[in-house]
Parts: sequence; C-alpha cells; structure tokens
Amino acid sequence: RGVLCHARAGSDCVAPSDMMDGRVGAIRDALDAEGFTDVSILAYTAKYASAYYGPFRDALDSHPGFGDKKTYQQDPANGREAYIEAELDEAEGADILLVKPGLPYLDVVHRLRQSTSLPVAAYHVSGEYSMLKAAAERGWLDERKVALETLLCFRRAGADIILTYYAKQASKWLMEEPDL
Repeated sequence: RGVLCHARAGSDCVAPSDMMDGRVGAIRDALDAEGFTDVSILAYTAKYASAYYGPFRDALDSHPGFGDKKTYQQDPANGREAYIEAELDEAEGADILLVKPGLPYLDVVHRLRQSTSLPVAAYHVSGEYSMLKAAAERGWLDERKVALETLLCFRRAGADIILTYYAKQASKWLMEEPDL
C-alpha cells in the first residue's frame, strides 16, 4: 500500500530497503495493476551488514535494540550473494540494482555492471561521507578533490547512479569546473 501512495503522489521511483525475498515482484505487480507501469523500482540488491551506517544510525538513534542486522543484511565477506540477489531482483521486475554501502564494495559494483544490463547504483553512505568530512575539517585532506575522486571511483567501477550526501556540493563543484 505504501508504494501505491508514493506512486499516486507522483514518485518516479520507489526503493524498498527491507530486502525481503519476493518484495520487488509484489511491488511490481501492485504498481502495474494500478497502472503505474512507468514507476521504477530501485532494488537494494546488495545491502551489506556494515559499520559504515553508524553516523546515520546515531543521528536517528536507530541502532538495533537487540542483536544486529546481520540476519537479513548481506555478509560483507560474501561478494557472490549479490549475483544471486541481482538475478532474483531482475526476474521480479527491478529497474535499478543498488549496492550499499558503495565504496568498500566497488568490486561488487564492478561485477554487477559486468553481469547485468540494468543500471547499477552505488550508495555513498553516511560513514563514508563522515570520514571525508572529518579528515577535511582537520586539514588532512582536500575535501573537494577527495570527494570528487571518490565519486569518480564509483563511476569507474561501473555505477550508473551514485547516491551521496555530497550531491549538492559535488554539483556545485562540477558546475564551477565542467572539465572534471
């Protein structure tokens, strides 16, 4: 129902983050049945159980109350699981495949790019962003150069789409120097 509310409100794309098996197919069926065939589905194909989510969880005070999320997020040591999930998501009607977090899993981004014709997205998450911000604040890195290099690495690995907290700032930097 939530997805249909988003579609009725004008969303061009929905992104179910829970990664439940069959979720993409159920959403595609619901959207198509209501005439929302042009609403895209971004599947959280490779969402790893990662410590890089820490700053986001801190900001929302959303750490697990008990246990951890390893029971349903992918094992960081298992890069092959992404292929299985990609095949399932594609078969169920996903339009975009997401790798989250992106930077520590550039190998997965690259291998997915090699194995699918769908767009591959990489999510530059809060921990990756915070590391760059903290280093720049201390004068250890040139924030602009390192942030743009990081985004370039996502593209080089094969990401067609990059979700990042740097979106606004990187857009400004790129407008200032379009040759980058």
